[in-house]
Amino acid sequence: MKAVMENHEINQLGSSLRQIKQTSIRSGEAGVVRLWYQGGEPYFDIFFELQDDHLRWFQFTLRGKSLSWSQRAKNVQTGTTDEPRINDTTYYSGSKLIQTNHTVDQNFVQLVRAILQTRADEAVFQQAIALLDSQAQT
Repeated sequence: MKAVMENHEINQLGSSLRQIKQTSIRSGEAGVVRLWYQGGEPYFDIFFELQDDHLRWFQFTLRGKSLSWSQRAKNVQTGTTDEPRINDTTYYSGSKLIQTNHTVDQNFVQLVRAILQTRADEAVFQQAIALLDSQAQT
């Protein structure tokens, strides 16, 4: 993946995101809602988990890279996924494995933020952007 991506490609990625039906990803916890957005290319997904409309976890994957944040850990983590590798376990989308980087990939964080920004008119995306911005300040 390029360290820098052209604005038109960032906009295309952001506009390609489609929300997957809620029934596909139910939560057993009261007040918890899970949202799944799938992008227009393989290996591009965003998962959000909200409790009472407040973001408590999200994961962004694109082209074999990942970024995640959780309310519990209170920090951004980046890593790589096994999605681009084809084998028996990666054939099933629910079996994604993520290997966390030792240090946060700031270029990927900025790319994620730029893609999220293309959907800044949606509350959950605004919350994710605010979290990334607050992490950049620390």
